[in-house]
Amino acid sequence: MSRIGKMPIAIPAGVTVEIAENNKVTVKGPKGTLERVLPAELEIKNEGGEIIVNRPNDLKRMKSLHGLTRTLINNMVVGVTAGYKKELEINGTGYRAAKSGKELTLTLGYSHPVIMIDPEGITTEVTDQLKITVSGIDKEKVGQYAAEIRDKKRPEPYKGKGIKYADEVIRRKAGKTGKK
Repeated sequence: MSRIGKMPIAIPAGVTVEIAENNKVTVKGPKGTLERVLPAELEIKNEGGEIIVNRPNDLKRMKSLHGLTRTLINNMVVGVTAGYKKELEINGTGYRAAKSGKELTLTLGYSHPVIMIDPEGITTEVTDQLKITVSGIDKEKVGQYAAEIRDKKRPEPYKGKGIKYADEVIRRKAGKTGKK
């Protein structure tokens, strides 16, 4: 039995979860509404303030979908109550970020500034030109947008210049050595 899949999901106060046909789950909370169509083979029940996910049999596909489905629903519940946040740091001389409206302008040593527009439901904040905070209620979208920002200039291993996650550790390499 899936250890994650069999755990019930507690529904906090102020959150409503609706399960429609074909396992279309809609979660409404104080921060917004999320909906997602989950695999129809699994049985999702709302029992007394808890959501329980059951699988019909022990096929490999059902086992893998069991924990995934439970985690996706849990991420939706956490998203509408607390939200998600990813923090990025910019390292490098002259590298900086600026925010105006929905536009995030990155100066990353290219001949032109890199302009990114916030997707729907995602907000970015820039503090002291070197820290970017991506936040929203959908974990998948927050992570994807943070990864797209990081891809504009990944950290390099010699000087550590580029955009990295706040909790990321960059493995540094030794530079060139002189002749002997």
